Amino acid sequence: MEISDIRRRLRQTLDQAKRASTERRARGDEAGRAYQTFLARVATPVFQMFATVLRAEGYTYQVFTPAGGLRLMSERSSDDFIELALDTTVDPPVAIARINRGRGRHILSTERPLREGVPIESLTEEDVLAMLLAEIVPLVER
Repeated sequence: MEISDIRRRLRQTLDQAKRASTERRARGDEAGRAYQTFLARVATPVFQMFATVLRAEGYTYQVFTPAGGLRLMSERSSDDFIELALDTTVDPPVAIARINRGRGRHILSTERPLREGVPIESLTEEDVLAMLLAEIVPLVER
């Protein structure tokens, strides 16, 4: 093996890594824009309607919109919430549901994709509602 071969292959590998990184950042930027649109047009209205229905059923939950996210939180305990976030640690980035439940001194946290294998721009109101219905039960049962 020649040093020139090693050097050539190293340069190729580094060039490929730089291109891949640039492409990944571009996909992340595009996903960020799609996620913001999804939050504003789809998820926030569903979260707000869901909180209204919960309140009518006697469960006091409020909707918060922290930067880049959306949270449905219990008024009784700030440890109990369901939130949406953008997970940029995977490629391509995905919208995730983060569920947090307080049980005494213990806090149980789980994360899952909002809908597995579906791009952010294809997520629907039904996807958001299905996740909320599936995840609210452990928060309201005591």
